[in-house]
Amino acid sequence: MKRIALSILTAALSTTAFAPIAFAAPDFDQLRQENRDKSSKVDFDQLRQENRDKGAADYFRQLRQENRDKGAVDFDELRQENLEKSAKADYFRQLRQENRDKAVDFDQLRQENRDKAVDFDQLRQENRDKGAVDFDELRQENLEKSAKADYFRQLRQENRDKSSKVDFDQLRQENRDKAVDFDELRQENLEKSANADYFRQLRQENRDKAVDFDKLRQENRDKGVIAQ
Repeated sequence: MKRIALSILTAALSTTAFAPIAFAAPDFDQLRQENRDKSSKVDFDQLRQENRDKGAADYFRQLRQENRDKGAVDFDELRQENLEKSAKADYFRQLRQENRDKAVDFDQLRQENRDKAVDFDQLRQENRDKGAVDFDELRQENLEKSAKADYFRQLRQENRDKSSKVDFDQLRQENRDKAVDFDELRQENLEKSANADYFRQLRQENRDKAVDFDKLRQENRDKGVIAQ
């Protein structure tokens, strides 16, 4: 609209500036018709739509860029995370099921414990039957042990009495009398050693006199005594 108004004003000014005063009156009908013709060539709807399209395109382009800058979703990464979460969920689901399968049947366990329960009355009676103490027998055994204790006590006393009767001085003197004469024993050993030396010398002489049967056999062969 501004463009049209500006063109009309320009045409009017140029007409007044160059036309003679006699011919200054414009033909407004013709001028109006020309403006209509020019105006009819402009498709304002199309022009408006183009402006809208340009503005919308810029808006969506900017919006798209902002969304990219703000952190567009990485669907591959998101898909991988979901897969890992699903795997973990399956693992825990399986583990939960295994725990359910392993769950203890407490009713059954309680019943088994009842079945295994000890009948203490019966056990007590069995112990009475198996182990009733015969106090008479026990008393007799204790008396016998006491008699043995008295016997050993008496024997110990007798030994003390006998020990007190021993004359240790006399016993010591007897041991002195029985004492070994080491000088005499040493002399006997020397004599035995001399005898041992004699027999050792005699044995050596016998070895020296020993017949060399191999040599004697060879001599007899040489003399022809032994057949070859």
